[in-house]
Amino acid sequence: MLLAMGGAPVAWAQPQPPAHTTGWPGIVSGDSGIDGLESGPELQRGRSPRSLLAEQRRLHAALAALSPERKGMVDAYVVSVALDSDPVFSREARESARVLARRYDAEGRSLVFAGPDGRGGAELPNGSITALTLALARIAEVMDRNQDVLVLYVTTHGAPDAGLAYHDGDQGFGVLSPARFAAILDGLGIRNRLLLLSACYSGAFVKRLISDTTAILTAASSRRTSFGCRAENDWTFFGDALVNHALRKPQPLADAAAEARQTIIGWERAGRLDPSMPQVSIGDNVSAWLAPLEARMPKVATAPVGAPATDALKP
Repeated sequence: MLLAMGGAPVAWAQPQPPAHTTGWPGIVSGDSGIDGLESGPELQRGRSPRSLLAEQRRLHAALAALSPERKGMVDAYVVSVALDSDPVFSREARESARVLARRYDAEGRSLVFAGPDGRGGAELPNGSITALTLALARIAEVMDRNQDVLVLYVTTHGAPDAGLAYHDGDQGFGVLSPARFAAILDGLGIRNRLLLLSACYSGAFVKRLISDTTAILTAASSRRTSFGCRAENDWTFFGDALVNHALRKPQPLADAAAEARQTIIGWERAGRLDPSMPQVSIGDNVSAWLAPLEARMPKVATAPVGAPATDALKP
């Protein structure tokens, strides 16, 4: 923090996103190689005790503020998390939470985990695998798991054959694998779920998370990269097409997914990029919880915000 001198008003510097300046450390051991990532390892190093305490307080306050479910009504619980400290992910997670909470009537039932966005946004609990896991456990406590819904948006980098990457500057590292993610959700009994995963190779999660009560949309197939994740951006291609445009409109989820997919295909063709091949899976019984939520959707669309993700294609 910087303090203005010479009797001038106090001025506080805005927190800046921590940069990645060191290599990725070893976070698994033994001879199992990539299999060692299945359990979802997470490593924290070099954080000060005061920053750890402050982070715990922010997380505790956010979880404690969640409203309970409403009897006789299908409620959505929205979680939007940026697992990487590159500020594009923080910006995307913050605005995605607003769009999804509005669309699915989740005021008082939404959580955002994201580091500094580089634009002076409010200080939030940081995105991490631990924060996400604790949030899901808390939601499982307060929701009616027979009728209520988890709406989860995750934005970060992804790794082939590994999962979603957690990378906070030089202090936080980890991998959330499909196996670990499935074990968390299934272990908590969260069956009704809309999962939106914005990351390279995120299609790897479809096979592990698919069910008759799950809708899952991913930015790419299990073997393809997605685009727009440079730090300077406001959106990734997936977030811009799906959340910033399609889900702002009062249209069904399947139509929004189809619109977003066609938008992304058009952007990739214009930029001569290899197709990311976004994946969509909507279970046969999803309509039982989705129809009541969509019946309460706002009838008026909101305008997109931020710079278009395709700015990344400009020379």
